[in-house]
Formats: sequence, structure tokens, C-alpha cells
Amino acid sequence: MNARARTFASQPHVASYYAASSLPQPDHPQLQGEVMADVCVVGGGFSGLNTALELAERGLSVALLEAHRIGWGASGRNGGQLIRGVGHGLDQFANVIGADGVRQMKLMGLEAVEIVRQRVERFQIPCDLTWGYCDLANKPADLEGFAEDADELRSLGYRYETRLLQADEMHTVVGSKRYVGGLIDMGSGHLHPLNLALGEAAAAQQLSVKLFEQSAVTRIDYGTEVRVHTAQGSVRAKTLVLGCNAYLNDLNPQLSGKVLPAGSYIIATEPLSETQAHSLLPQNMAVCDQRVALDYYRLSADRRLLFGGACHYSGRDPKDIGAYMRPKMLDVFPQLAGVKIDYQWGGMIGIGANRLPQIGRLNDQPNVYYAQAYSGHGVNATHLAGKLLAEAISGQHSGRFDLFAKVPHITFPGGKHLRSPLLALGMLWHRLKELV
Repeated sequence: MNARARTFASQPHVASYYAASSLPQPDHPQLQGEVMADVCVVGGGFSGLNTALELAERGLSVALLEAHRIGWGASGRNGGQLIRGVGHGLDQFANVIGADGVRQMKLMGLEAVEIVRQRVERFQIPCDLTWGYCDLANKPADLEGFAEDADELRSLGYRYETRLLQADEMHTVVGSKRYVGGLIDMGSGHLHPLNLALGEAAAAQQLSVKLFEQSAVTRIDYGTEVRVHTAQGSVRAKTLVLGCNAYLNDLNPQLSGKVLPAGSYIIATEPLSETQAHSLLPQNMAVCDQRVALDYYRLSADRRLLFGGACHYSGRDPKDIGAYMRPKMLDVFPQLAGVKIDYQWGGMIGIGANRLPQIGRLNDQPNVYYAQAYSGHGVNATHLAGKLLAEAISGQHSGRFDLFAKVPHITFPGGKHLRSPLLALGMLWHRLKELV
């Protein structure tokens, strides 16, 4: 667990709107003594929960260990945007997985959203799932890219409405003059992420998954059978899945060196009137701009504006999240100058060097699987990862898992203490290029 993320959870003035508005969260037991299972899953976020669900549906016994509470990390604190796609610039991987492999990945990026849709419907999870999303163009080149995206979606047989917007149409989506165009996607949307995680945990329990909270892993004994130790117990299993993402830390240095924890921050306003809310986001869509230090925002079910962004690679977090994020919100919506901020929070997302989710298994430990580094697209990509891991572990040789496993992922240079500052310098260069 990152020390700064731990600070976010404990500071009294830093509170997550999701935690304050979540479903009742049952207490799951702390692991005591020895438990046996076909698969041990480490991590009680979307990656772990969905892997456990998919495995249980295939008849395997699963024990899941969470160091804190279900959904404590990024899964329960993110922007709640459910957006199509996995990775960035998938064509770059054609030399590794071929053109057909790239196309399959693109199709899986659409499937990922459908997995969430179907899970919510099947288990009747009350997570305020709302359809409608718009990419926001900050400059004309962004709009040109959107046109290419729309063409590609049509070539993939995408069945939901997509529509390009010019500058004079943007008022129909967002009450700001900041943008020069957009791309509407009615197959993407937004939801309450912590409630989704809690609903999936309940579904996993229904399928006999054993869930343990406050059960941080202290040591792993690898071998043909793994033994996963906590302070007061252990799990023996044939297979291990590591789904910790940005919170893996030293549990497995081989994997943690390939994912960079980056801070992202969100503020939530006081409830707005219907008129105010409609003036900001007339169609109640989730939206996101295209800058390196992007803004993303949406309305909650009780009409708060949830405004997030400012991804930090430096390892230094704002002393006051509200004071840091409020000016960014007012740059977009100056009309909110008199509106109070009720909640402010942050946490760590996992970034990989090539921005493709890392889904695979350890070369030297073939019964140890992992999924991490969703680079800000975790709500959908985690659900896909869970399905691909379950397919591989249960022996369903579709080849889909192998496509991701074949792509190499570099270890960030500089070691544990220098990789964040080095990447921060690189991202500063990209931000300076935006100004040219």
C-alpha cells in the first residue's frame, strides 16, 4: 500500500463521496488459520473480484484476500467513467501480435464494457449505471482523431450511436466554451464504482467465493502449490492471481517495477439544482478532455458535479485537494464560483510504459497470474482482465489471454525511488508540447 494513499484514507478532511453514499458494506472476516482453495486471489478491487467471479462460475474454489476493505483502492475511488477500449495506440503492437491480434484487442475493448453491462443486469447491482459519454476536443487535431476513431468503431461493427460534434454543437453536451468539438458514444457511460464493487463482492459470495478483509499478504511461498501468508493465517492453492495494481509495492518486485503508481484527485460539489446540473451537462454524460493532465467529470445521481484529473507522476500529493482542484473546475465552469465543495479525495492508479493493461503470468512461476497497469481505464479493463485470467486458468484456450501475455512490458528505470521523478520529467515534456 502506498503511504500517501494511506494518508488519503485517514485524513478527516479528505473524504470520498463514494464511501459516504455507498450501499451498506458488510464486514468480511479476517483470515484466521489455514484455508485451501483451487485459486488464491490477492486484491479486493475490480481485478480480484471479477477474476474470482469468473473462476467461481467455472466451478473453481476461490479465496480472495484484501488488505483493507473491498473496493478500498482505485476501484472504489475512481471517476466512475465506463469507457470503451483498452490501451492506447494498439496498432503499435502489430509487430508482436499481428494485425488480426490488434483487431481482436480492439474488439475486446468493446466487450469489456459489455461485461460490466451484463454483470450489473444479471446481479441487479444498484450502481447508478447511466449511458452516454463524450470525448472533448481541446484543439482541432483532437477532432480529427475523433473522426478516425468513429470510422474505426464502424469498421469493428460497433452497435451503439457515435456522433461527431462541432464547436457550435458542444453546448448540447457541456455548458463550457472551452472545447472545439467532441465525439459522443452512447455505448459508454458512468456509474458509482464502489457500489459496483460491493455488488460484485456480494455476487462472488453467492457463488461461494471466500472473501477475507483486513488480511494483508506478508509473504508468498512459490512452487507447484503456492502458500500465501497473512498476519494470522495462510491460503494454500494450486494457482495464485495478483490483482493489486498500484498497491502491489514490494509483494512482487518483478511486477511492481512495471507499473507506476500515479496520483489522481477528485472533488464533489454540494448537490446542484436541476437547472444548474442541466446547464453543466445537459445530457448527463460523462466527459473527458484530451490533455496529458486531463480533466474528467460527470454528475452523480444526486446531482453533484464530480470533477477529477491532475494525474501526478511525481509522488507528491497536494496538501489540500480541494484547493488544488477547485481552480481547475472553475476554468471549465466559472459559473460554479459560489458552489461549495463537499468532498475531496485521491488515490493511486497504475500506469504502464506502453499504456496497455498488463495481463499475463510469471515466466518462472507458471501458476502465478497477474493483471495491472490499466492507465486510467480500469473500470472496464479490469472486468475484461478477470474474464481472460479465468479463461486461461480454467483451460479455455481461446488465445485471447495469450495476446496480452505476448506483449513485453519494460521495467521503469531508476528503481523504486527514482522512477516516479524520471517519468514526471517525461510527462512535463509532453505537457510543454501541448502548448506549442
